[in-house]
Amino acid sequence: MLVIRRDLVDAMVAHARRDHPDEACGIIAGPEGSDRPERFIPMDNAERSPTFYRFDAAEQFKVWREMDRNDEVPVVVYHSHTATEAYPSRTDVAYAGEPDAHYVLVSTRDPEQHELRSYRIVDGVVTEEPVEVVESYMFAHTGSDDTPDCP
Repeated sequence: MLVIRRDLVDAMVAHARRDHPDEACGIIAGPEGSDRPERFIPMDNAERSPTFYRFDAAEQFKVWREMDRNDEVPVVVYHSHTATEAYPSRTDVAYAGEPDAHYVLVSTRDPEQHELRSYRIVDGVVTEEPVEVVESYMFAHTGSDDTPDCP
């Protein structure tokens, strides 16, 4: 399950709407080992395409180096689909290189509302997962008990 703050969902959707009709892309970094998305990092789609995205290599190198310095990992890898549902394409699956990441797709095909779905993609296998949008991680359900997480 992906547990993610509403402000991060809003930021992904805003980025997808802003770049429409081209696909938007980026990551949300989080502390290593936490599975908690924290830092929103919109990136440029080097393809500038309505049907394909690719991180700019120089920008990706810079972002990943910064994450290493901050002891962060890409918890969420996101991009938008502008004319289709929020489901990974064959190309998306082929390029999924972060086995521990949540792959979030935002469909902007409907101008009035968005569709947001999350997947795990490991060794070419796509598994959809539930998404829980929370106001704060402090009171998000964390497992078998209802004890709040401390940030």
